[in-house]
Amino acid sequence: MKKLSLGLTEALTITLENCRPLGMETIALADSTDRIAASDLHALVDSPSADSSLKDGYAVRSREICNATQENPVRLRLAGRMAPGGTTTVDVEPGMTVRVLTGAKIPSGADAVLTEEFTRPDGSDVLAMNVAEPGRNILFRGEDVESRSRIVEKGRQISPGLLGLIAAAGHSTVPVFRTPTVAIIGTGDEIVLPGETLAEGKLYASNILTINAWCRRYRMKTVLTVVNDDINTLTETFRMLSADADALITSGGAWTGDRDFTAQVLEGLGWHQYFHRIRIGPGKAVGFGMLCTKPVFILPGGPSSNLMGFLQIALPGLLALAGHAETDLPRINARLATDLEGRQRDWTNFFFGRLEDGGEFPIFHSLKDSSRLRAIADADAIACIAEGQGVLAKGSVVPVQVLK
Repeated sequence: MKKLSLGLTEALTITLENCRPLGMETIALADSTDRIAASDLHALVDSPSADSSLKDGYAVRSREICNATQENPVRLRLAGRMAPGGTTTVDVEPGMTVRVLTGAKIPSGADAVLTEEFTRPDGSDVLAMNVAEPGRNILFRGEDVESRSRIVEKGRQISPGLLGLIAAAGHSTVPVFRTPTVAIIGTGDEIVLPGETLAEGKLYASNILTINAWCRRYRMKTVLTVVNDDINTLTETFRMLSADADALITSGGAWTGDRDFTAQVLEGLGWHQYFHRIRIGPGKAVGFGMLCTKPVFILPGGPSSNLMGFLQIALPGLLALAGHAETDLPRINARLATDLEGRQRDWTNFFFGRLEDGGEFPIFHSLKDSSRLRAIADADAIACIAEGQGVLAKGSVVPVQVLK
């Protein structure tokens, strides 16, 4: 086999250096989950906008009940009631209290809230049977969010919890990096799209549906098509889709067979190739380049190689376009159920696997099913032997990429 000069680390570095975040757009806050903030955000308001009660109870002057006990309660006159969002205001004068519900504004004169389990109604009075130090059960103005404080840093992914904080800070829209529109092109005379009639000798284009699902998981927009192994048709398809999409992924036709035309067509269109074939297995035929400023990823047609090339090279590049600072799959530590041995020591060797509960660490079982598609379907993690490493022994604890 011809020696391949480029390893995974170098190929990934080249990919990320050439996949810069797309422009920004402002979208409704409610639609921003998992998007990447394109700029810092600062709070427009204080939250809460006034000192408010954390509990249902009674607003009191703390010094008046500093000696209150169940045996020696302090009698207070009930001056009124206040609810969250209400416009009624009642002051707490000496010897008095105001009933407050959770979220209600703290009335003037009070500096604590005594929760109702430490009180007992007595006619028009309330008996306080415990102490409440100054500030007890009070959420002070701006304690959750202080006006003009920075609440989001550029490049941060907007989680559901962060979205709530942004809303509390007074924002209804948020600037985010655009997510790429990805054209996914399956090549080959033998493949058809699901839903079409399957003639003998044909097979459904499962690879591009798998890639599409991964792109959609990250909220990318996609365009799918299948193209026969014809140079003119491939050329026109690549040219047309590259005009509208932010990135292209080709699936199949990546090797050196008689009808593997992908690289040849891209070269005719004037693409700049950074690499084609690297030292990883499966997935060595993966390629990357730029066509009219648009990233293009070449993926081999074999299911395992196709998905591995996508996950290790194409997906990080697409995530970089969408503004993600972290472009790798999430990782956890797992214990190996068996030895793992790569085919070539100077390559990065990957293994699809299944995780099962193992106490301190989940157990990683390498999948070697004769059905490539079934192994991919059952996999929920990927283990890796890095370049230069030998056998990973059974029982070793290693980092694995999580797929589900």
